Amino acid sequence: MHPLRHPRNSALIGLLFIAIGLAFWVIPTVGGWHVDYAGVTMLLALGVAMAIMAYVLIAGSPND
Repeated sequence: MHPLRHPRNSALIGLLFIAIGLAFWVIPTVGGWHVDYAGVTMLLALGVAMAIMAYVLIAGSPND
């Protein structure tokens, strides 16, 4: 059984990390605190990498 009907839906996994990265940037900005730009950049890069990895793993899995 295929884990997802369409492999493109695996992008939602990456969007989760991208949303966390954006929150990691927005919350300190609104609060007036120090923003850790390296952490924001790494979370955004992690989101892109997770989406690509999930797509490759799901697209390559057997359909049975």
